[in-house]
Amino acid sequence: MKLLVLDTSTEWCSAALWLDGQVEARRVLAEQRHSSLLLPMVDDLLRAADVRLAALDGIAYGAGPGSFTGLRIACAVTQGLALGAGCPVVGVSTLEAIAEQTGAPRVLTVLDARMSEVYWAAYAREGAAWQARVAPRLALPESVQVPEDGDWVGAGNGFAVLDAGLRGALVDALVRVDDTLMPDAAAMAPLAAAAFARGEGVDAALAAPIYLRDKVALTVDERRARAQA
Repeated sequence: MKLLVLDTSTEWCSAALWLDGQVEARRVLAEQRHSSLLLPMVDDLLRAADVRLAALDGIAYGAGPGSFTGLRIACAVTQGLALGAGCPVVGVSTLEAIAEQTGAPRVLTVLDARMSEVYWAAYAREGAAWQARVAPRLALPESVQVPEDGDWVGAGNGFAVLDAGLRGALVDALVRVDDTLMPDAAAMAPLAAAAFARGEGVDAALAAPIYLRDKVALTVDERRARAQA
């Protein structure tokens, strides 16, 4: 199976090739240059591996949650490339990709969502797949909770933006925390391969980002009141 995987959900821009279980990847801190960096990165990967776009079995993308603009870039590029290659696509959860990097069986993932909020979810590995014990959500930091069953590892840059008291309380309930982990195409590659193997690939026209923030104009107080309602 030959897959291309793209992610522009955060300030990082990354692309990876899954070649029958082997991964070749590129990653750069893009800030706001994703649209100018992504396609040259893809071209470099394909040339280095001597793989034609038409030879791909599928294309995957970081579906979210994440930056509104970033998610749209990865989705749009995926659609364009997949239509040209005539191959299916699949979206991969950015929070699940963070969990994939830990090597732990139970992971609480927290990603900085800006605007005084975080994206978070809790995943447990069951066999070769991740199952969401807490589905991805957008919330105020104080809403993040560690599931009570078993030992959990914390991962994601959301931990780095928590205030000291809340971070301390969560850290005490976790086995360890790695706040450097971010969504990444290389980590998404095995998740994408598993999704395609399960028959989850869809037509490129059906590719869509996962948006959890439905209204960006809410004030912090409004969001806090809504969370407590």
